[in-house]
Amino acid sequence: MLSELQKKTAQAIVNVFETGRARGDYAQVTLLPGDPGHLTYGRSQTTLASGNLHLLIKAYCEAPNASRAEVLRPYLDRLAAIDFSLDRDPPFRAALKEAGGDPVMENAQDGFFDRAYWAPAARVAGAFGFSTALAAAVIYDSHVHGSWSALRDRTSRVHGDPEKAGERPWIAAYVAERREWLATHPNALLRRTVYRMDAFEAVIKAGNWPLDLPLRVCGVSIDEAALSCPRPNCS
Repeated sequence: MLSELQKKTAQAIVNVFETGRARGDYAQVTLLPGDPGHLTYGRSQTTLASGNLHLLIKAYCEAPNASRAEVLRPYLDRLAAIDFSLDRDPPFRAALKEAGGDPVMENAQDGFFDRAYWAPAARVAGAFGFSTALAAAVIYDSHVHGSWSALRDRTSRVHGDPEKAGERPWIAAYVAERREWLATHPNALLRRTVYRMDAFEAVIKAGNWPLDLPLRVCGVSIDEAALSCPRPNCS
């Protein structure tokens, strides 16, 4: 079982991938050309197209003392309908940014990313018998970034099932397969995300399966001070 520090470290790696900060950026609103997720928001950039942005904002609006709930609540129906016109709705985007500074939103996002991404990834790792923090981080990253199931199956076809191949060989093979998939993807935006697998390959090469700190990921330092900082703009 992972320690709380290992969990935070694994999540911090993905935060760096998504927002360039170990603690993430709770207020970041992003719209990249060609992104099938459309508008993305928050600590690890959940998406409008998946319906998860609706779930996050709904949870925030239902939380006591949410300072921007009354501003965001009128958008819930459009979020539930996955209305892509929200991509370029300036008042909505401004409301998201403002809400990102609310400690209630930070708590809502922490709980949401745990429920929607970390918990499913941890269940997968447990079902495979994986126990290392690095394996958990790789699986969590794919749950956030997408296409976990397809790349899991591709890796198992080529390299054998995780249980037979063994944790470290299978994870290393998965990272290599996912890197090739990203590098050759028809979507140019996905091709630009090979840095995620390059970062994992560096950690694998270093043999840091427990994710011992400090770490440097994509030029960002991850250490205990950064992870314990009470505000996201500390890192």
